[in-house]
Amino acid sequence: MLALPTHKLRRRRKRLSDIPSAFEEEFGLEILESDKLRMTIMIGVVVSALLLLLSISVLAYEQTQRIFHGHFRSFQLSACLLIGLVLVCLLAERRAITRLIRHGGRPDPRWQYLSAFIETSIPTIALINGAMFLGPVYTLFMPTLLIYPIFIMLSALRLNFRICVFTGAVAGLEYALLAVLCLSQGPVAHIEPVLSGVSGHLLKAVLLFMTGVVTGLVTMQIKKRSLKSFEVLEERNRISRTFGEYVSPEVMDKLLTHKSDLRSEKRNVCVMFLDIRNFTSFAETRSPEEVVDYLESLFEFMIEIVNRHHGIINKFLGDGFMAVFGAPLSQGADCSNAVAASLEILARLREEVEKGTVFPTTVGIGLHAGEAVTGSLGSSLRREYTVIGDVVNLASRIEQLNKQFDAQFLISGAVWTALGDQLHAAIPIGDVLVKGRETPIPVYKVA
Repeated sequence: MLALPTHKLRRRRKRLSDIPSAFEEEFGLEILESDKLRMTIMIGVVVSALLLLLSISVLAYEQTQRIFHGHFRSFQLSACLLIGLVLVCLLAERRAITRLIRHGGRPDPRWQYLSAFIETSIPTIALINGAMFLGPVYTLFMPTLLIYPIFIMLSALRLNFRICVFTGAVAGLEYALLAVLCLSQGPVAHIEPVLSGVSGHLLKAVLLFMTGVVTGLVTMQIKKRSLKSFEVLEERNRISRTFGEYVSPEVMDKLLTHKSDLRSEKRNVCVMFLDIRNFTSFAETRSPEEVVDYLESLFEFMIEIVNRHHGIINKFLGDGFMAVFGAPLSQGADCSNAVAASLEILARLREEVEKGTVFPTTVGIGLHAGEAVTGSLGSSLRREYTVIGDVVNLASRIEQLNKQFDAQFLISGAVWTALGDQLHAAIPIGDVLVKGRETPIPVYKVA
């Protein structure tokens, strides 16, 4: 109840495979905040009890005097002293919890159990105090008994199943022992035997214990679901850190469903390179703010189109970007999706230029399909989803051919073959020797 021994929270490196245990440690700080709220509510309950006790002397003094056989003043004085002592202890414990939160510590679990034991004993002490003035048996019918369930339910804010059950067990056991002790004084006149029998009070004790168990089960579910939510959030953050902010919600959900660890693997992908034409000359005559606004106005709808066609933006290249279709997840029609996204980007760009929302702009797009090594590369501080392979280099080279053939959209023979009869507008350019390769490759002009 008073000063709590502390030790610093250990900050260990959070491995992705150890997310739940890492959250358990971080969750300790939130539990302290919850425990602080519990103490605040408990202090409010005790203060309310004190005000109620004081108001009785004004509202029903004569009646209570008869009930307490003329000793109500003595009972009131002893009860006020007891409540005052409890209030001081609760305030001290709340202050200790606040200090723990401020310094990033956590209470020793042993003190949590000791605190739960002392707090749960408060109603028992109040009942014993009442027995001294009201009589052993009559005290078992005092409203003070109802404080037990309040304290048991408040233990839920500790978010600890065992402490909740422990609180219920302490309440039930103490009340059972008190009932047996009081009823052993013998029968009392004017009280029905069914009310003064031991069995009825033992049933109350069992119900108090069951209240603790139920509270613990509810607490366990709340904690479990909270940790699960944090785990999903951390997984989403991990995916965002790996892929950047430009992952569509659909891809994010599928990655969460598949629980992919993004290890390096070989995949068949379709790679898109997009380049904004004459960007250098445009940037030379504009302020940095105008250049950024211009790029954002273009990339905003381009990224949305790529995401909608099940692709991801893998890299921004200043005046363009690289997108991947088929990794980390494939829809089974990666080339078709890449071509559809490219055509929609060109159509949307023409529309935006005609409306005057962007400067007159042309782009060059190149697509190539093939096998690549994909996976998350980097260190524990910074990781990035990377696509490596000849397919990437060749897609970049094909995009650069747009200037040579006065085109906006070129695809490789691999993409054309994968599409089959889906793309009738493709015009064969023939076999073209690209930079860095010894043998020419078939290239098709789409736009």
